[in-house]
Amino acid sequence: MFESLSERLGGVFDRLTKQGALSADDVKTALREVRVALLEADVSLPVARQFIKAVEGKATGAAVTKSVTPGQQVVKIVHDELIEMLRGEGEADALKIDNPPAALLMVGLQGSGKTTTTAKLAKRLKDRNGKRVLMASLDIYRPAAMEQLAILGTQIGVDTLPIVKGESAVQIAKRAKQQATLGGYDVYMLDTAGRLHIDEVLMGEVQQVRDAVAPRETLLVVDGLTGQVAVDVAQEFEDKVGISGVVLTRMDGDGRGGAALSMRAVTGKPIRFVGLGEKMDALETFEAERIAGRILGMGDIVALVERAQETLEKEQAERMAKRFAKGLFNMNDMKGQLEQMLKMGGMQGVMGMMPGMAKYAKQAEEAGLNDKTLSHQIALINSMTKKERANPALLQASRKKRIAAGAGLDVQELNRLLKMHRQMADTMKKMSKMGKGGMMKQAMKMMGGKGGMPDLDNMSQADIEAAAKAMGGKLPGMGGLPGLGGLGGLSGLGKKK
Repeated sequence: MFESLSERLGGVFDRLTKQGALSADDVKTALREVRVALLEADVSLPVARQFIKAVEGKATGAAVTKSVTPGQQVVKIVHDELIEMLRGEGEADALKIDNPPAALLMVGLQGSGKTTTTAKLAKRLKDRNGKRVLMASLDIYRPAAMEQLAILGTQIGVDTLPIVKGESAVQIAKRAKQQATLGGYDVYMLDTAGRLHIDEVLMGEVQQVRDAVAPRETLLVVDGLTGQVAVDVAQEFEDKVGISGVVLTRMDGDGRGGAALSMRAVTGKPIRFVGLGEKMDALETFEAERIAGRILGMGDIVALVERAQETLEKEQAERMAKRFAKGLFNMNDMKGQLEQMLKMGGMQGVMGMMPGMAKYAKQAEEAGLNDKTLSHQIALINSMTKKERANPALLQASRKKRIAAGAGLDVQELNRLLKMHRQMADTMKKMSKMGKGGMMKQAMKMMGGKGGMPDLDNMSQADIEAAAKAMGGKLPGMGGLPGLGGLGGLSGLGKKK
C-alpha cells in the first residue's frame, strides 16, 4: 500500500533535507514534484491542488526557510497536512454498536469483497470487542452467496442466519433483526447484494433494507484497486443511501493508494478499515497518523507492535524478554524470531512499518532477502540437533555439511545464517549491558515524535547515529528487537544499487 507514492516522495524529501538552506523557489519546486507524485498515485486533481496549496502556504514562510533544519520542517508540514486530509471524526474503529442489537449494513458493488469483509469485521468484533455477532446474507441473486457467508461464519466461529429460500432481501433483514433480538446478540451484520454497476434496482433494495432495520452503521465496501472509480461509487452511495464510513479492500495490491487519499476529502466520510489480504485477520483500522507515517517512509511502529502482540503469546514473550535481558540468544531464539516475522507479514511487511526502512524494502527484495530466505533459514535450524541449536559454536565443517544437506540447501547459506546469528547475539549482549534505562533513552531519542514519527525539529545527526548504534545496526530500528530477527543482516543494504 502506497509503495510508489512513498518511494517518489522519499526521493523528493531526501534531496530537500540534504540541501541545507532553502529558498521559497526550492520549496515550490519540491512541492511541484509532490503534486505530480500525488497525481501519479491516482489522487484526484482537486484534492492534489488543495493539498499543495495548504502546504505551500505554511512551507514558504521565513520561519521555515530560515530555520536550522528547513528540509525537515517542510517534511513535518507535509506530514501534518496528510493527517489533516485523511483524518475522520473520532477513532477509526469506533463503530456505534451500543444498545444491542445494533445493525451494521454492508453495501457496495459486486466483486468489491463485501462478503469477505463482512466476515473479517465480524471476527474482529468477536475477538477484539468481545461482541456476540450474527451475520445474514441478503444476496438472493449471486449463486451460492448465502452459502459462502455460512462457510466463512463456521471458519471464524460466528453464527449466521439460517438460509430460507424464496425470501426477499427485506424479509431476510427483518428475520435477522428478530433473531438477533431474541438470541441476545450484540450486533447483526447484513451483507447486501451488489451489482456490477450502480442501478436503480440496487439502490432501491438497499434503501428498503435501510428503512426496515434503521442500521447504526452503513459501511460501504469498495475495491481500492479501482482508484478514482471507488471515489465516484462512494459519492453515489452517500447521495442515495447515506453511508457512515468506508472500507477499502485489496489495498495490499495497490501500490498507489490514490483512492484512500481522495476518499475522505471528496466524500467527507471517514475510511474505517482497509483490507490487506485474503486471511480473516487481514483487516486494519485506517488511522490518519499511522497511514501518513507509512506514506512518508516513517514507518508504523504502533501497527508493528500490535501485530507482534497478536502473533506472540504472553508467556513466550516474557520468556524471550528474560533471555534477551541476560544477553542470551541461541538458534532456538533465532528460529522463534524468524517464525514471528513470517506471522507478522514477512520481511516486506515488517520493513514497511519500521521507521526509515520502507525505502530499503525494495532493495532487500532485489538482494534476495525475502520470505523464501526466512523459510530457508528456519529449515536450516530445524535440521540441527538440540545441542547444536543451543550452542552454535559446535558447528564445524562436517556438521555444517550434514545440516545443509538435511535442509536441501548449500553450506554457504548456512554460513550466512551463522554470521547473522553472531551479529544478533553480539547485539543482545551490548543491549543487556546498557540496561533498560540506557536502551530506552536511545530508543526514545530515535522515536521522539507522536505516533512513531522522529522529532524532526530537535533530532540531530549525532542523535540518529547514537540511536542506530544502540539498536545494533547502521540503519534505525535494526538489530535484536523481538520479532525482527531476520533483519540483522541488512545494515549495508542502502549502499547497493
